Amino acid sequence: MPKLKTNRGAAKRFKRTGTGKFLRAKAFKSHILTKKGPKRKRHLRGTVVADATNMRGLRRMLPYL
Repeated sequence: MPKLKTNRGAAKRFKRTGTGKFLRAKAFKSHILTKKGPKRKRHLRGTVVADATNMRGLRRMLPYL
């Protein structure tokens, strides 16, 4: 069987949990931060579990992660 290639862009953005779910960073935290309040920026910190609707595509992009 041929080996599957990992999508390198996705590998840098997602991390696998012990149960097989994927963690992702929150969006809207990269630029134009002056108009965003401290509470909003604080809540954008950290990681969240990726939505179940995206799991099939993530598993396909990251077969060995």
